[in-house]
Amino acid sequence: MINHSSRKWLVFTWLFGLIILLPSYRTPYTQPPKTTTSKLATRHADVIIYGGTSAAVMAAVQVKKMGKSVIIVSPDKHLGGLSAGGLGFTDTGNKEVIGGLSREFYQRLYQHYQKDSSWEWQKRSEYGNKGQGTPAIDGTNRTMWIFEPHAAEQVFEDFVREYKLTIYRDEWLDRSVKGIQKKAKAIQSFRTLNGNVYEGSVFIDATYEGDLMAAAGVRYHVGREANSVYKETHNGVQVGVFQHGHYFKSNISPYKVAGDATSGLLPEVSADEPGENGSGDHKIQAYCFRMCLSNHPDNRIPFPKPAGYDPNRYELLARVFASGWRETFDKYDPIPNRKTDTNNHGPFSTDYIGKNYDYPNATYERRRQLIKDHELYQKGLLYFLQNDPKVPADVHDAMQQWGLPKDEFKDNGGWPHQLYIREARRMQGEFVMKEDDALGKTNVPNPVGMGSYALDAHNSQRFVKKDGFVQNEGDIGIHPDKPYSIAYGSIVPKAAECTNLLVPVCVSSSHIAYGSIRMEPVFMILGQSAATAAVLAIEGKTTVQQVPYAKLKEVLLNDKQRLTL
Repeated sequence: MINHSSRKWLVFTWLFGLIILLPSYRTPYTQPPKTTTSKLATRHADVIIYGGTSAAVMAAVQVKKMGKSVIIVSPDKHLGGLSAGGLGFTDTGNKEVIGGLSREFYQRLYQHYQKDSSWEWQKRSEYGNKGQGTPAIDGTNRTMWIFEPHAAEQVFEDFVREYKLTIYRDEWLDRSVKGIQKKAKAIQSFRTLNGNVYEGSVFIDATYEGDLMAAAGVRYHVGREANSVYKETHNGVQVGVFQHGHYFKSNISPYKVAGDATSGLLPEVSADEPGENGSGDHKIQAYCFRMCLSNHPDNRIPFPKPAGYDPNRYELLARVFASGWRETFDKYDPIPNRKTDTNNHGPFSTDYIGKNYDYPNATYERRRQLIKDHELYQKGLLYFLQNDPKVPADVHDAMQQWGLPKDEFKDNGGWPHQLYIREARRMQGEFVMKEDDALGKTNVPNPVGMGSYALDAHNSQRFVKKDGFVQNEGDIGIHPDKPYSIAYGSIVPKAAECTNLLVPVCVSSSHIAYGSIRMEPVFMILGQSAATAAVLAIEGKTTVQQVPYAKLKEVLLNDKQRLTL
């Protein structure tokens, strides 16, 4: 029997426990959960870099080389972004315009693959040495342009170790109004969700999303501008423009019952009208994971059947196969050790078209959901290709050779840790890089780096044409007349908005110009140039907008950056 006083004590204990547990029943936080820290800190450096991309690492190295203190605040646990996240078949264009630390990155990879121990799953002599425009292994220039993800990540970690870089990982910017402190248009500090505060003289936003830039009140754009905005040709909606093979080459019905509009649309087809050609919209080019796959029997993991797998969502691909299409393996680009950098190819592939429009401005929670949706879609596609009876026998048999690599992304089951954020926010800065600039038709002011890759935008939408068949829209591939320079003003906000921030990834450019600028070697180039400007601004006690270009140019050239042809 429990007496009266004991019952009172039990009730009190239960109520006290309920009070303690109440936070667990609150509405889930819309950003990543705070991790516990024993002591909250205020950390200071001359330059604070937010992001864990390739640009972030190169920027930090450059600050250290110039004798200033620097902290990388990285939301990512793994450094290098896409350069270490599966994009090993490097999009380079003219490699002669890649200089400075960016070139050193590829030279270090060359040294890595000179070691016999780096060729575990195939002999070096068996590697085909296929690259984009030049051999993968360029002995003349001692550069390696094609590489495995773990090799690239190790190079970034080598930079960290050699330059004794200070990095705080898994630290997420508090994007609320309390997350940033500004005074007289200059950032004083920002806070992370852990409660830590980072103070600096100059800040660099090196994220793919541009979160620090946005939180600092810098204007930006998301989506495709109308052609009329910057007098362009290939911006905005581009219905009927096919410059790669990523469109439906045959008439394919988008309806659940082929030819019957009353049966409803198949999954992955939008019911919205595509819009008028040349008009602007909120749509952005599709994302995907750049998968590293292995065909070595001892180094491959079978493709998992993802949660909620539904083969019906891949019915469009089954119909494409039935039409005779056979380009499944055209972008299984070989990288060392019997692996691939597998990218989107064809009308229905790894690009998750139309499912990322809200990503740039989304909460952390929503982004995690979108990233997971992309993962489930892509894993389902792999499982479909390897197992579904509607897949042709030749494709089915070839797919049996492939799996996820055991020795890549080990803490994530062989799956890449970075979604390919091809485009998110784009700053509206001191200078906007436009189509003609990225085609090499103009001379931009105050160059701080170069690009040369094609204006490359992936599809933005999949819709039903007026004739009742399905089609994709947004895929553009225009080659520049020559390599082009990138203006300093494109990585600098307007002075009226922020005077001590540089943005080398979400640069100030139109959608179509960004299609070329958005390449990883260019991000590393611009990261180094941004860091150089940051240090010069500190030394000159001036704003980033007022850094003397003559001095900036002198330092960049001394550091072997390439600014003009």
